[in-house]
Amino acid sequence: MGLLRLKLHHHHRQYCHYPKLLPKKPFLSGLLLRSHSPVHLQITHNHTTSTKKNQSFHSLSTLSITTKATMVKAIRVHELGGPEVLKWEDVEIGEPKEGEIRVKNKAIGLNFIDVYFRKGVYKASTIPFTPGMEAAGVVTAVGPGLTGRKVGDVVAYAGNPMGSYTEEQILPAEKVVTVPSSIDPTIAASVILKGMTAQFLVRRCFKVEPGHTVLVHAAAGGVGSLLCQWANALGATVIGTVSTKEKAAQAKEDGCHHVIMYKEEDFVTRVNEITSGKGVEVVYDSVGKDTLQGSLACLKPRGYMVNFGQSSGTPDPLPLSALAAKALYLTRPSLMQYTATRDELLEAAGEVFANVASGVLRVRVNHTYPLSQAAQAHADLESRKTSGSVLLIPDGN
Repeated sequence: MGLLRLKLHHHHRQYCHYPKLLPKKPFLSGLLLRSHSPVHLQITHNHTTSTKKNQSFHSLSTLSITTKATMVKAIRVHELGGPEVLKWEDVEIGEPKEGEIRVKNKAIGLNFIDVYFRKGVYKASTIPFTPGMEAAGVVTAVGPGLTGRKVGDVVAYAGNPMGSYTEEQILPAEKVVTVPSSIDPTIAASVILKGMTAQFLVRRCFKVEPGHTVLVHAAAGGVGSLLCQWANALGATVIGTVSTKEKAAQAKEDGCHHVIMYKEEDFVTRVNEITSGKGVEVVYDSVGKDTLQGSLACLKPRGYMVNFGQSSGTPDPLPLSALAAKALYLTRPSLMQYTATRDELLEAAGEVFANVASGVLRVRVNHTYPLSQAAQAHADLESRKTSGSVLLIPDGN
């Protein structure tokens, strides 16, 4: 599909001006005009203009035009399921409209939310769809009249709209942030979504303060690694759960004061021992089904249970009365709600980039895959073979 812009003038006045999508075949048929008077038809496509002047006609049966379609490679999902449903395909990309920019992705972040959409746990608005909600790249085109952005800008984005698993994409300009020159785009792509998630979890959803004790499940994961570092920097005592000795070593490097190997020991018992039976102020739980009940048991009275993922599956229904004995708080936040406004987005991203630049946050890009191998990356993520951030790299980067 190519983008065609038509301008029809009658006696030097603009008669109509609208964009229309045309088939790839180089013709337009059946364009009906109300006027029998001389008209001026101007056709503009990809900055090439042709005109037809001083013609009186009722209909234009066939008009030769030339259209250009820019094709890029992307991962597409045509049916819900396992990693095998991720297909490497050619897709067409148009020109940015008002308020939009086109970005050539340098690196794309892989997140568990991508798995949820692929499986259908979260519902995509359409099928087929291109997954992905995190990337960094270079602006290659800007929409008409857009200010504040120019070709060559290095930008990053996280959240909606979904569709980052592609070489190039169209984005709303208000959804991207500038990547500081001190930060490599690959680092930005690996930290923008996970970092802003960690930011709202420890700074706004529950405000971690010196003296608090926090429990972080999946402490060596992409978000977990950043949560441990950030909570430590805020003065909290950090307890983390991991599955392997290698991940335990990483969690300790990332600021965990106590690391629990949950396959070898009961994490509820260990938290009780570490806190001398007092429990923790907050649990950050991205695991879900396997950990929810135990996480609630780890909380002290009036503690906060923050569930922000469900890598092990959707938790069983929980009666509200289960919270009453210790007057517990339970919340299920999402990044999109905490970056809903432009100001919130800039504040969150700015704090993340500042902490990366200052060394408060060390970003671990432990795994990279070609974008074409997204299926393998998904399989490794789901089988817990990965730690830290996972990136998909388009060809040529």
